[in-house]
Amino acid sequence: MVHGIVVGVDGSSASLSAAHWAAREALRRGIGLTVVHAWHRHAHPAPYVPLGSSEYDWARRTLRDTARSVRTAHPGLRIRERLVCDAAVAALVATAADADILVLGNLGLSPFSGFVTGSVSQRVVARSARPVVLVRAGRGGASEHLPVTDGIAPEEIPGTPYREVVLGLDIDHPCDELIEFAFDTAQRRGTGLRVVHAFRMPLRPKPGPSVPTQPAPNEGPAPDPRSQTLADVEHMSTVALRPWREKYPTVPVTETISEGRAALMLEHATRDAGLLVVGRRMSGHRIGAHTGPVAHAVVHHVGCPVAVVPHG
Repeated sequence: MVHGIVVGVDGSSASLSAAHWAAREALRRGIGLTVVHAWHRHAHPAPYVPLGSSEYDWARRTLRDTARSVRTAHPGLRIRERLVCDAAVAALVATAADADILVLGNLGLSPFSGFVTGSVSQRVVARSARPVVLVRAGRGGASEHLPVTDGIAPEEIPGTPYREVVLGLDIDHPCDELIEFAFDTAQRRGTGLRVVHAFRMPLRPKPGPSVPTQPAPNEGPAPDPRSQTLADVEHMSTVALRPWREKYPTVPVTETISEGRAALMLEHATRDAGLLVVGRRMSGHRIGAHTGPVAHAVVHHVGCPVAVVPHG
């Protein structure tokens, strides 16, 4: 049983960035980190295995090198190493079954057989019962903080304010797991939370010949459907967020509600964000598991780390 944060690594730059992001998050939460690498036995060594080395030796070296890098950067962090002989998706999902968070490199193009290829990360997100955070290559600690002024030393960067957390909220299906994850993450970083909701105008049938199209005498103009829909959505958002605002009173909350496509709005809202949080509805069946259209789109197009939180 593994508690804390689990990160899957494969020796690529994306998985190394994920490992360091996971280490920083573990320190913020005061929990340990488990670094996992999966490998396979083949009749002949894979092309990326150096001549004279076995697949097991190469896998052990990959795990050891990543863990050493993380230990050097974060000497006070409790780190465990796990080398698993199994398929990557099955190994990671099983190892992180009781973890707080699962972390992966996002859409890496590594030639290695591991956790960061696009298809593997998508399948892990679709099957995991735990929140999964996807991190792109090159996302260092400085990218989590607001830009610093000239004269700030690198060791002073962690003391600068964090970038805000963005929550993609579907108010038609609000869920406690998703909202609490976003509020809790923002509170731990001492930063604000931007809640983004996109709505679409409902399709209304055109009135028939017997339906009057003009207001009756002495009646005011008919209400604007878009304004009414916006008012309804704003009310629903207020109701959904009220208990969480009360539970996390120190978290500044900004709401962005607009008509349009959710994925495009989230991509725009996260240009200067430190983390995007979106949900994934669990079907309860392993076969046919999927991430959902919004989560699938933002994982591919958003530059900051993306947390995909499963919910019922």
